[in-house]
Amino acid sequence: MASLGVGLHLVRRRAAGRSAAVERRNLLTVCRFSVKTLLDRSCFETIDDSSTEFINFVSILEHILNHRLKGQTTWFGYESPLSFWDYIKAACGKVPHNCIRSIESMENVRSSRAKGRAWIRVVLMEKRLSEYMSSALRDFKTTRRCYEDGAIMLGEEAGLLADTLIGLNTIDFSFCLKGEGLDSSCPAVIDYTPYLKFTQSADSISSDEEEMRTLGSSGSESSSPDKTATAASIFTEQSNLVSKCKRFEQKYRVVLEQKGYLEELVRLREAQLSAAVSHNKALQRNLADTHLSHALEKEQLEFIILELQDQLTVLKNNDLRSRQELTAHLTNQWPSPDALDANAVALDTLLYRKSTGQWEEYVDEFTSPRFHV
Repeated sequence: MASLGVGLHLVRRRAAGRSAAVERRNLLTVCRFSVKTLLDRSCFETIDDSSTEFINFVSILEHILNHRLKGQTTWFGYESPLSFWDYIKAACGKVPHNCIRSIESMENVRSSRAKGRAWIRVVLMEKRLSEYMSSALRDFKTTRRCYEDGAIMLGEEAGLLADTLIGLNTIDFSFCLKGEGLDSSCPAVIDYTPYLKFTQSADSISSDEEEMRTLGSSGSESSSPDKTATAASIFTEQSNLVSKCKRFEQKYRVVLEQKGYLEELVRLREAQLSAAVSHNKALQRNLADTHLSHALEKEQLEFIILELQDQLTVLKNNDLRSRQELTAHLTNQWPSPDALDANAVALDTLLYRKSTGQWEEYVDEFTSPRFHV
């Protein structure tokens, strides 16, 4: 029983994985078809909100951006639905000169769904949808946080999707952002019927022609063989011309799409190259300014070091001179050792005479003029 349960679980997982892969492939394929139909339609008329091809493209893009989008866990513990606008705000905030703040400040667009739809229209008019998508995909941390496993935005196909959207930069879109219809609560529905067209192969066309010739020959016994052969040849020639015309038209459309895509890719690369060259020049100027400022600082520091060395030399000389003057001054304040010895002998003699009664004679002798002389 355990092995049976494990087997059923594996079968279910494989079926779920296949379903998810088919869903991703369907959305990406129909998105490429939608971009092609928009490019074709833009050759004949201006694309606006009323265009069927645009409505279908927006529906497909919303399904791709909402594919396996995580819910937002609230304080009460349940998940509230998350809109792709929340992901765009977090992942595209670093896009230079982005329109996120202006869309947030729009008074007539309030809900997240309406803001997301307004964002799609604004970036299409700015011809920057592919740039925003590429920037969002580069922020893998935010993308991983907002989407579950198996989402289109987490797969390798997302990079191809961003490249596919470059072709839309060749179209001049015109939209009215008054909020009417943007805040519709009903989910976007994809119309697959424009892309479900059966194309008959050349072998099948030849088989049909053979059947028509067979039926014509069997059903027209009363008619003359010449008329039957002429009708068959005319029908064959017309069928061949129609099939060739269709093939040429298909090739022309493919070449036209490739031409538009390559032209837009060249313009994008030229803009990136120009930006890189400007950035390189700015870096070179900054580097030159930095070298110049470092050289000036070095010269200033060398001058300061020399000045400090001169001041230190002056201070050392002043200190040595002060020490010498102090030593000389202290030396002059005290008598010499010989004078100290003579004074000591005189004091001893005075004390001796006083003790022996010869004090008066000594005083007279000391005060006499001869003594002073």
